[in-house]
Amino acid sequence: MDIKLQIEDIIEKNGSDFELSKLFKTYINEYKNSLPELFENSQGKDFLVKHTRKLDSIIDLMYKTVLRRIFGNYLPMRSSIPIAVVALGSYGREQLCVHSDIDLLIVYENIDGYDTHLIMEKLFYLAMDSGLKLGHRVHETNDLFKASTEDITIKTSLMEARLITGSPFTWHETQKQLKKIRLHKQKEFILAKIEEAQKRRKKYPISMQPNIKESVGGLRDSQLIFWIAQTIYGVTNLKDLVNKLFSENEYKEYRIALELLFRIRSALHLIANKQEDRLLLEHMPQVTSMLGFKDTKKMATKVLQAQWRINNFTQIFVKKMIRPYIADMSCISKFRNSKICKGIYALDGRLFASYHLQTIPIDSLLEILISLPDINYKYDAGFLNQFTYTKIKHPLKTKTYTLLKELFARKNMYCFLKLFYDAGILHHLFSNFKKVLHLPQFDGYHHYPVDIHSLKCVEALENIKEPFIQSLFDELSNEEKTLLKIAVLFHDTGKGRKQDHGEVGAKLIVPFAKHLKIKEELINIAVILIKHHVKMSNVAFKENIHNEKTLYKFMSNIGNSKNLKLLYILTYADINGVGGNTYNSFNSRLLLDLYKSALEISENSDRITDATKRLNQEKRVKNQNDFKELPSLMQKKILRIESNLFFFKHTPADIVAIAKKAKDTKEYSFNIKAEKSLSIEIYRKIPLNIGYLLATLSHLDVGSMEIFTLFDDVKYFKIDFIKTVNGNELIELEEIINNAFNMDRVIKLSDIKLSKDSISIDCEHSLTHAEINIHTSNKRGLLAFIMNAFEELHINIITAKIHSTKHKVKDSFLMEKQNNICDNVTKIYELLVNEEK
Repeated sequence: MDIKLQIEDIIEKNGSDFELSKLFKTYINEYKNSLPELFENSQGKDFLVKHTRKLDSIIDLMYKTVLRRIFGNYLPMRSSIPIAVVALGSYGREQLCVHSDIDLLIVYENIDGYDTHLIMEKLFYLAMDSGLKLGHRVHETNDLFKASTEDITIKTSLMEARLITGSPFTWHETQKQLKKIRLHKQKEFILAKIEEAQKRRKKYPISMQPNIKESVGGLRDSQLIFWIAQTIYGVTNLKDLVNKLFSENEYKEYRIALELLFRIRSALHLIANKQEDRLLLEHMPQVTSMLGFKDTKKMATKVLQAQWRINNFTQIFVKKMIRPYIADMSCISKFRNSKICKGIYALDGRLFASYHLQTIPIDSLLEILISLPDINYKYDAGFLNQFTYTKIKHPLKTKTYTLLKELFARKNMYCFLKLFYDAGILHHLFSNFKKVLHLPQFDGYHHYPVDIHSLKCVEALENIKEPFIQSLFDELSNEEKTLLKIAVLFHDTGKGRKQDHGEVGAKLIVPFAKHLKIKEELINIAVILIKHHVKMSNVAFKENIHNEKTLYKFMSNIGNSKNLKLLYILTYADINGVGGNTYNSFNSRLLLDLYKSALEISENSDRITDATKRLNQEKRVKNQNDFKELPSLMQKKILRIESNLFFFKHTPADIVAIAKKAKDTKEYSFNIKAEKSLSIEIYRKIPLNIGYLLATLSHLDVGSMEIFTLFDDVKYFKIDFIKTVNGNELIELEEIINNAFNMDRVIKLSDIKLSKDSISIDCEHSLTHAEINIHTSNKRGLLAFIMNAFEELHINIITAKIHSTKHKVKDSFLMEKQNNICDNVTKIYELLVNEEK
């Protein structure tokens, strides 16, 4: 039966309000269940408009039902009842997503003869009892202006008001008030919205899992430009400003981008069955399918591209509209004195360009950049406008390449690369970026798509925080610095292909470097750097960097000490460009250790054996003043420490300091360092329940672990964690370590399952040591499980290297060849492997 007939039937039979709300609730739920089918047939803005109009019809029917219920057969004309039901916010814009709040405004006039409060109250109760998710306000028409001055959010929502149902007379009065509100203190409103947007954009930066609503280039940015346009021009549709503020083609590109975000957000709401605006990795496969994309990466690339377009359009044309409202007349003389050329200015580290200026050719724009003092610049939207709409013809002219080379030679180039990215010309100037533009990296490691990661790496190169690495950079010639910056920018441009991206990137760099007239010798170095740009981090984080085979193999790829130095600096920039806290004191130390060990090999023509390295290190220890002051017996004990690795991994000063602490150890002692990351040193003569300790601290994520037998039955443990603790947690940590010397303590471990394929055992690692590698899925408590197994087998682990991403781990354990352990490899597999039968 038609819902209107059912409503009439309930009213005629004097049915309850509960019956009416139940009827509406059933009707609304049936409509909600039909939304996926509606989305299939009608996506984007069209879907949102249809959804909005359906809700309009439901609210209109509810209002009619309330009036019929109250007035019975004496129902007056709706136009004479001084109430208007108005849509606000995204509902007012006809952009309401399926699980967003329905923002309603009820405006009324206090007219004798109508109990308007009763009507409004019954309407709200019916709507909420029927399951509508309402956000609502109630105002008398003459109260609207005062309410709008109290809160910018109220004023913003009122600007998007749209009549749903009710009296046209009341709506007419409302519109008068809305016009008054729009014209009131326009400058203050505009500046407040700009400040609000700046805070939001800092909170929600560009991301590979963006918030479709709030992120840079999201729907909020599109709303901002509409609010500004409506405030200044009084338009109800941005399209009304075509050929006045922007061209038809510019608006078309913006609308295509906006349409995709509408589709994505609607799909997210339908998939999550709730308000979900984040394009999370877990939702991407379903979103990809619903929107008809071939694969997830292509869909994510399109989203990033759309957000770039909206961000670019918004930045340029919001600024173009608000110029008269933010102009500071007192700065006119400053601008005149800071003029670079006609319409171009540099003031207080910011670059400006007049919107009245005709588009400048790219070579002239590059010449302007080169002419500037070598500092880090920001740029105004007018300056961005020039680079966005400049014409770039291909192939690039020789002059263009010459100018680009000059830019690379500057100390501060990142700001200009960011300008090229924001203007959408990065891939036009550097064609190697065409395949990686807006390309996401869902590897559990990178925080940014390839293009932004590449720019962040250049930023890191130009702002080196580690003094030692900065000193290495300062030693480079100007040509080498230019080459390194090129290599850093282009190191990942081989991604997006089936082949190894280092190999592809190495091939791509050659023609570009030749266009820049880089020397052949330096081009060859660039090829090595890009081809092997992940080699140093892979070896440092995943392999035993104190093993001579590892070091010789590493240097066979790198070549010489000059290449090693350049690769070390590039690796620093690469990891810093990943995002988050990926570069930390732990991996900094590993990279430095690898650099120094590899440098020693590269600078010696004769092959260095472990025995030679040990002798060299012992000589350095003997030269330490602290060592010379030790009793003769103590000196002998230090030099008789069996582990070569102990000597290789520590400086001479550290070796003496560790030995002194070991000498003073009675039963056990420990030292905690909790700075950027947590580090625990333990000296013990009595047994340590290492499985309990690691299991209890597994939430801090172990980065590496060393275990060395020293002398007088003292064993030395050093455990470095990725995370840290502070305050009361430090007290709890001390208690945990003390408890770890109780061998009866047990903590229940997660159900860890290892397959035999995930374990490899190398008994030929060296004469004295074997190596166990475990490559499996990441799970908390994994390290504790493994160490428990080693304890059970009486395996003496010398060092452990832990490398983990969000989903995978690659752990390496170096163990002493004792107790015929290599003759009993089967036992190791049996204890570690726990496969379901």
